[in-house]
Amino acid sequence: MTTIRDVAKLAGVGLGTASRVVSGKGSVAPATAEKVRRAIETLDFRPSHAARALLSGSTQMIGVYIPLLKGSFYPHILQTIDSELRAANRHMVVAFGREATDTRHEVLEGARFLIERDCDGVIVMSNALTAADADALSARQAHLVVLNSAFAELQDRCFMADHQQGGRLAAEALLQHGHRRLAVIGGPQTSPDNLERLAGFAAVVAEAGIDAEALPHEVADFSTKGGYAAAGRLLDQGHRFTALFCANDEMAVGALACLAERGLRVPTDISVLGYDDTEVAEFAVPRLSSVHIPVHDVTVAAVRALLNRCYGLTLPVARSFPISIAWRASVAAVHATGAPGG
Repeated sequence: MTTIRDVAKLAGVGLGTASRVVSGKGSVAPATAEKVRRAIETLDFRPSHAARALLSGSTQMIGVYIPLLKGSFYPHILQTIDSELRAANRHMVVAFGREATDTRHEVLEGARFLIERDCDGVIVMSNALTAADADALSARQAHLVVLNSAFAELQDRCFMADHQQGGRLAAEALLQHGHRRLAVIGGPQTSPDNLERLAGFAAVVAEAGIDAEALPHEVADFSTKGGYAAAGRLLDQGHRFTALFCANDEMAVGALACLAERGLRVPTDISVLGYDDTEVAEFAVPRLSSVHIPVHDVTVAAVRALLNRCYGLTLPVARSFPISIAWRASVAAVHATGAPGG
């Protein structure tokens, strides 16, 4: 395998001179640089990734940690990150969790793995990090940004949508259609953004004169299987409701399957509203209305902010991420009569 030493020998220059030409850093006389470039061409020299990193002091790699590599939510985020990095001629190293009970340990372990691989910067997406954790990681890797969490000390490096506003929009959407008998399938209580969307939902419901604490409420794990089971529990307990809010789309799709299996029509008997507006919402049966969280825009902003920090770029970085309702077929005006559970 041809090495930089071979290039230097053929060009008749020192190793340091050849290295400066390859890295593009440092002063080299034009005639000398031309001799090195001719030697590179003659030998068809292609420095390895490790060699380029040594020469430039940069790996040109960004580390990315996500909680899971499954479902429709996280793969879309990875695709967005990859597209932005490739557009800037950079690439990524990915670490992810495994649904362990100690998710905080997983994210810390994953972030350390990425830092120890000398990634130029790291993107972390996790609800399990504490402010102290974020500070400690930032001390080890100054080029750190956080997705979907907010920490006061890292405010300019945290990117997330306003999930409390998302929850408020969800409640307003159902109330506008005349629904007052509401039910909720929430995500894990350990997830701060889940708690924020549920708090926003409850606040608007209370403002409408409905006892938010008395709403039928089941907890699931953000999966379709969890949503299916939670909807079944609501029906088995005899709750009567005309609209169901699910704290993410995958649980909503599971709930749709359960309702159909029980002979309930959506939206005639029960309206169903999801959250996130992922691709799965567009192809549910019926097509799922959902709170649109601009996850793509949030992710793009985080990646660009990190690229700017790492490489001195001047990419535009958004800081405002408007939330809206994606209306589809699963929500309709309340009917005068209700089916079982409706």
